[in-house]
Amino acid sequence: MKTAPVNKKNRTRRLNLRATEHQERLIRTGAQTRGVSVTDFILESACLQAEHALADKREFIVSSKQRQAFLEALDRPAHVNPKLAQLFSNPIVLPRASNR
Repeated sequence: MKTAPVNKKNRTRRLNLRATEHQERLIRTGAQTRGVSVTDFILESACLQAEHALADKREFIVSSKQRQAFLEALDRPAHVNPKLAQLFSNPIVLPRASNR
């Protein structure tokens, strides 16, 4: 997953962070090795991590057999669970808090 290039002129937001001496040295060395600024290095790394974290919530990698089973389950008619239907037919499930 590749982060979208950002025009530096569009950067109007500021993020502040604190790091240990070791973390700063590591980040600066990483940026220098890649030939980019520390800002570009940190933003690219942080955005990539954010995209991976969000991808775990929206992308699922399954085998073709698992995919087929999933699609078949989606195509099956809905099954009514009588106890669940009864639960949702009650207007109040939890006791109301008293007004103070």
